[in-house]
Amino acid sequence: MTITNYKLRMTNDKSRMSTFLAFFFLLSNYSAPLNVFGQMSQKPSPSREPEGVMNKTPDMRKDSLLKIESQADFDSIGRTYHQGTPYALPHAMFVIDRQAENKIYYINSQIFRFHKDFLFANKLAPIGTDIYKAVYFSEDRRFIVGTVAWQKPVEKWTWELWEGDLANGEHIKTANEVINKTFFEKVYFKPNSIRQEDVSAGLGIDRVTQDELNKNQEYLALNTGKTVGRLHIIDKLDDTVEIGDNEIIVLKELPVSLPPVRGIIVAKPSTPLSHINILAKGWNIPNVYIKDADKLFRQYDIRWVELDASLTDYKIARAALPKMDNFCAENPNKCMAPRTAPADLKVKTLTPLGAMRKKDSIAFGSKSANLGEMLFARLPGFTIPDGFTVPFYWYDKFMGNNGFDKIIGNLMDQDDFVHNPRVRRQKLEEFRTTIQNGKFDKGLKREIIQKWKTQLSGHSVFVRSSSNSEDLPNFSGAGLYSSVANVKKEEDLIAAVKKVWASLWKFEAYEARVRNYVDQQSVYMSALIQLGIDMQKGGVMISKDPFDEENKNAVYISAVCGHNSKIPNNNGIPEQLLFSPKSNSVALVTLSQQENSLKFGENGVLVETPDTCVDKTTKRVLTDLQARNLAKIALGIRRVFGNKAEQDIEWGIMNGRTYIVQARPYIEK
Repeated sequence: MTITNYKLRMTNDKSRMSTFLAFFFLLSNYSAPLNVFGQMSQKPSPSREPEGVMNKTPDMRKDSLLKIESQADFDSIGRTYHQGTPYALPHAMFVIDRQAENKIYYINSQIFRFHKDFLFANKLAPIGTDIYKAVYFSEDRRFIVGTVAWQKPVEKWTWELWEGDLANGEHIKTANEVINKTFFEKVYFKPNSIRQEDVSAGLGIDRVTQDELNKNQEYLALNTGKTVGRLHIIDKLDDTVEIGDNEIIVLKELPVSLPPVRGIIVAKPSTPLSHINILAKGWNIPNVYIKDADKLFRQYDIRWVELDASLTDYKIARAALPKMDNFCAENPNKCMAPRTAPADLKVKTLTPLGAMRKKDSIAFGSKSANLGEMLFARLPGFTIPDGFTVPFYWYDKFMGNNGFDKIIGNLMDQDDFVHNPRVRRQKLEEFRTTIQNGKFDKGLKREIIQKWKTQLSGHSVFVRSSSNSEDLPNFSGAGLYSSVANVKKEEDLIAAVKKVWASLWKFEAYEARVRNYVDQQSVYMSALIQLGIDMQKGGVMISKDPFDEENKNAVYISAVCGHNSKIPNNNGIPEQLLFSPKSNSVALVTLSQQENSLKFGENGVLVETPDTCVDKTTKRVLTDLQARNLAKIALGIRRVFGNKAEQDIEWGIMNGRTYIVQARPYIEK
């Protein structure tokens, strides 16, 4: 199929999305791309070939062409991955021989799978040559190898190198000149790693970056899967909207939290590290971005549909109403009895993080206990801000002394509270206000203030939620509860503890527990009081490639200037990076779209400021070295927890030092 036909097909097929993510399935210079998993992570590989490889009889018998003088020339040697999908990517490998006056071979990629196959077959490289060293790592390399491809999102031809290629500026400039002299249209360089971006920045060559491709995206599968549910298009998510757990919801804006549903479609791109996507992975449901979804699917609103979301495409169609007698058999997790969150109410002592271990989560919550476990491990390379935790015992005593336990019990027995979301939201809001105005134990108040002044020297602190209903099996609780930032005064500290306690009864948290069958009478909240870090840079990272199970020990990083809370709260697209150990490279997925950063205010809390840490030349938040250090830390933290679960980690950088403020299991199913 010619490129012209591609353009016609893509223009006329309005139900499918553009090929912006072709980059991730990109054909590599030395081989085909990896197994296609991952809009946000995939890069070409010298050793693996993807699913959807073009399987056809070669159009011509020649091994290569010395020039590509027309579209027909390219079509005669080019191959296409994922043909017939929105991500179909026509491409052809090339080899430039520097010892033969930069002679270029446009390889017949319908015959040869990898560059090495062509080099060996044409006796350009002796059998047994260490191809990796010869063509990817050597400064005085004989060959420059790469790929030319058509990038539909920007309607341009590009050439690229493998992300792990250590080509220098001379190599890149030479290849760019040779290709543009021998190709029938202009070809732009597309760097595939931060190193390649840096090396090519001052060469004066025209480039197409991954960030440019991302801006043209029309589809992004953050979590793939199949589901059946009632489509619910939500133009404005407010307290009048009842969301059922049998629904596939379509949102115009991504909220901080949601009750469990069967599928999520948003009309605005998001990051894999948003709380919504973490929850979607825990619920094991499709979570996708589709441009103008609220308009495209208006015909299906309130209808039962089947959604099949893959990495490269989606299908949505009317479906028959599922029979309830089959539903429980197919989805036993939706029909289970309420489960009790474990808690130890005997521990009364305000306990430093350094005295806790993971097993103490039943008294202090997993957030506190996990930090204690990391402190015990004494991992190098980062600091955990000092702090102490008020255990569940004191929350339980506070609720009992004020009669609040009876109030919530009575509410849950009221019909309108149970069945009317507006009433439920209003009553829970009133209940939280009542909690925050509750009488606080005087002895506990003295003890908290004294420990704050002695252990933490009275410095600015964050008061963080740490509940026993977080990180239960298949239920993360991410983003459901409140924390209070930059607390500086005694009375504000006690008020912050009560606010954290009250956040256990936020509407979103209550709904999530109901829909995950967590017994509301068994939940408790502790308060972690921890030194505040006025982050110059902050973010979230996970100890895996969220889009490619085969890319072992990869680390996915999101970063912003200032405090990291903008990331889990879905406040704009952050800088997103992927460290891949196999190629030892850091790839830039998106530049930060943040215009402001969060900093400590003079009177406490966090305030927005126009100050930015973005490098004026590279437009990046993190340097390559900082990203690599973060990746090393993430894998070290995973080892602390036995390498049994991937970790979702919140971090910050201040004055050159890296701080870890949270680590929890990255729940996917």
